[in-house]
Amino acid sequence: MNLPLSRVLVLALALATPVAFAQAAEPVPANAAPIVNLPDFTRLVEATSPAVVNIEATSGPRGREAAGDGNEKARPGEPPMPEDMPEFFRRFFGQPGMPGMPGMPDRIPRGGTSQGTGFLISSDGYVLTNHHVVEGADRIVVRLSDRNELEAELVGSDPLSDVALLKVAGKNLPVLRIGDSRRLKPGQWVLAIGSPFGFDHSVTAGIVSGVGRRSLDPSQQYVPFIQTDVAINRGNSGGPLLNTHGEVVGINSQIFSNSGGYMGVSFAIPIEVAMNAVRQLRETGKVVRGQLGVRIQDVDRERLAELGLDRPMGAFVDSVENGSAAARAGIRPGDVITRFNGREVNRSADLPPMVGALPPGSRASVTLLRDRKARDVVVTLAALDMASVTGGTPAVEPAPEAGNPLGLVVEELDAPARAAMGLGPREGVLVGRVTSLAARQAGVNPGDVLLSVNKRDVGSVEEFEAATEGLGPGDEVRLLVRSTRSTGFITYTLR
Repeated sequence: MNLPLSRVLVLALALATPVAFAQAAEPVPANAAPIVNLPDFTRLVEATSPAVVNIEATSGPRGREAAGDGNEKARPGEPPMPEDMPEFFRRFFGQPGMPGMPGMPDRIPRGGTSQGTGFLISSDGYVLTNHHVVEGADRIVVRLSDRNELEAELVGSDPLSDVALLKVAGKNLPVLRIGDSRRLKPGQWVLAIGSPFGFDHSVTAGIVSGVGRRSLDPSQQYVPFIQTDVAINRGNSGGPLLNTHGEVVGINSQIFSNSGGYMGVSFAIPIEVAMNAVRQLRETGKVVRGQLGVRIQDVDRERLAELGLDRPMGAFVDSVENGSAAARAGIRPGDVITRFNGREVNRSADLPPMVGALPPGSRASVTLLRDRKARDVVVTLAALDMASVTGGTPAVEPAPEAGNPLGLVVEELDAPARAAMGLGPREGVLVGRVTSLAARQAGVNPGDVLLSVNKRDVGSVEEFEAATEGLGPGDEVRLLVRSTRSTGFITYTLR
C-alpha cells in the first residue's frame, strides 16, 4: 500500500518520539563529567571533623541573681532578655545592628549554660575556643567527635582577642593543622565546622569577603578580622575556619546582624593572632601587648591638601598620651603614620594589630609624615594599659556662659604649672570653665591646657582672645589640647 509522503513523515515522528524520551530518562553514569564543576568538600570534612569538639560551659548564679529573682538588668528602653536565652544570643542581641561583642556593659552575669565549638591543636589535649564561650564558667565539658566527654581546665583567656585555651586529659588525640591566614585573599573558599543550635559537626562553606576588618567593638581593635559569608549561628562560636587544604586560618567569633541570626556577614579571628595569644597563655596564663600611646583616625579627604597627600592613607595622630612610647619618640598630634616596622599602614585600623602583636619593650621603626615631609623615628613600646581600652571621659557640670564664641573661660598659666607639664615659658592657657555644650561633648574639660586655636599658638589670655576673634556660630574650630593624660586635637562646630 502506497501512503502519501506527509503521512509517512508523521508516522516516523510518532515512532521516533518515544525513543527520544527513553534516551533522556537514562541515568547519568557515575563517572561522567559534571556539567558545572563545583567544589566538593567531602574529603576535607572527613579529615578535619574528628579534631572539632563541642564545648559546654556552665556557671552558677552570682551577684544580685544569687540573692534576688535572677532578672538580668537591661539597658534603659530595652525589654528584659528571656530567661532561657543562651549566652551566645545575649552577646549578639546586646547591641542590635552591631557584631556580637564579649562583655557587653551593664550586664550582670547570669547562671546557666553556654554552648560553643572548639578544636584540638595538640595531641595531648590543648583546645582552642572563644573567650566569650567560657567566660565566667565554673565547669567546662568538652565533647569529642566520638561522643566521649572530658572535663576541661581553663589554661587562660584573653578578652581583647576573644581567645581561650583549654586543656583536657588525653593522648594521641586528632589535631588540626595550623595554616597561614596572612595568605588569605577575598574570593577564596573557606569552611566552618561547628554545632549551630546543637547540631554537632555541621558544615557550612563560603568565601572570604574581606581581610583586615575592624571590629565595631573598640576593645577588639587589636584583631584584624577575616570577613566571610560562611553561615555562622549560635553554637558555631569558637569553631575553626578552614581553607581548602584543611588548615585552620581563623576562629569564628562574631556576626553582624540586626536580629541576632546569620545575615551573610561573619567574622573570624586570624589564626596568627590566636596562636600568639596561645603561646603567652601557655607560658604565663595571660596576654600582654605593646602600646604606642596614640589616638588615631583615618585621613579624610578634607585633610589631603593640608597634609600634602594625593589620596587618603596612613593613620592620622589625633592625640598622644603624655609620657607614652610615642611621646618619648617625638611623635606629635597632626603626624600621619604611614609605616610601622616596615609594613605599610593604609588606614588607621591597620596600626593597632601591628603594635599589639609585639611585646612590651620591643623597638620598632615608625615612618611618619609631618609638614609634608617623611621622617623616621624609633619607638620602644610600653605595656598596654587596660584602662586606655575601657576608660571614659568624666562628666562636667554646666557653668555660667563665657564671653567668647568657643564657650571656654581660660586663665593664665604660671611658670611652675608650665614646668610641671613640660611646657615652654609662653605655651598654653588653662581652661578654667567649659560653658559650651558643644565643647563639653567634644571632650574639652576644666583643667585642660589649650595650646593652639586653628593652628595659631596661644600662650596668654590675650593671645587666646586674638585667636578667637571673628569666629561665630557655624564655624569649625580645631583646638590642640593637653590633658593630664594626653595631647591631641579636639574639633567641634560653634553654636
